[in-house]
Amino acid sequence: MAGFDDDGPPPKAPTAHAIGQNVDALSVHELVERIELLRTEIARLEAAIKAREATKDAASAFFKR
Repeated sequence: MAGFDDDGPPPKAPTAHAIGQNVDALSVHELVERIELLRTEIARLEAAIKAREATKDAASAFFKR
């Protein structure tokens, strides 16, 4: 029946990681990918913290006048 693409398997879903997830079945490559994913997420969260601190500091400075 027509309508399906026969170009190969569907693309892999992006790697995700849940804290505490069993990693016994993962390859070294998959573990490295997850470490990079987590490092990127940590950097994103640290940037969010800095943005919130800057907003808080600006508000404090404004109301100290």
